[in-house]
Amino acid sequence: MSTAWNPVILRLDRTDDRADVDGAALLKGLVDGDIPVLVLRGLLPAPVFAANRDRIVPLFDQAATTRYANGSLTTIGPYLAKHLGDPQAYFAEAARAEALTASVGFDLAARTRAALAELLGLRSFEPTVEPDGRRYAEQNVRIYQDAVRTPLHNDNMMRDAAGTGLLLAELSYHLSCVVCIQECDEGGELEIHHRVWQSSDEDYKVIGGLGYDDAVVAGARSCRFKPEAGDVYLLNPTQYHSIERVGGQDRVTMGFFFGFFDSALTDASSWV
Repeated sequence: MSTAWNPVILRLDRTDDRADVDGAALLKGLVDGDIPVLVLRGLLPAPVFAANRDRIVPLFDQAATTRYANGSLTTIGPYLAKHLGDPQAYFAEAARAEALTASVGFDLAARTRAALAELLGLRSFEPTVEPDGRRYAEQNVRIYQDAVRTPLHNDNMMRDAAGTGLLLAELSYHLSCVVCIQECDEGGELEIHHRVWQSSDEDYKVIGGLGYDDAVVAGARSCRFKPEAGDVYLLNPTQYHSIERVGGQDRVTMGFFFGFFDSALTDASSWV
């Protein structure tokens, strides 16, 4: 039996018939870890992608950088993991970021959610809203500059939001969506490992830094994928993953997390 663990690539702009896509099977493959990366080429119409790429460029000088001992994250927009100790600060930042991107007509996340809902046969796909009306941000834009590498890490909102009282702690599954706005000249590959976090992995945590020592995934199967501009790709971020060192022009992506509160996998909720 083959042990290959490769991306599933659908060429929606060429040969793949959207009507024949089995969305339920693809989502199950992601949540079960059988599919490392689901790549959707041509999901978004080229004019929609191009218009949003042009709209976001003027906001690059408003990006904020969070520095760690072993790396940095540069984003336009918030990310919840940074504010789990103070969720109210996150919701305030989310509101500011949403107003900023709306001011330039940047609606790439909404367009992507709508296209994914149609392709995968979802009943709904909306940004998460807390019962008290607090709204999560729809997206953030990540800018990976020359020589930057995002260290090995995993994202698990069910684990990380436990005890906060946030709705996301009740998720059953956590996935991730990324749209490649601009690819770098060299490097910048996503490397994902067929290995999910377990409590003993904290022995490998980088103290004062981001993520885990690479030894935590020793022996696990891995998949490396370099996106092209316009690609929309989905992954299960509860598995360890990294972004390899970027070379040349910046690597720019728009992304959001999304998940499901039950095993039906029909109603998706997003956040960043």
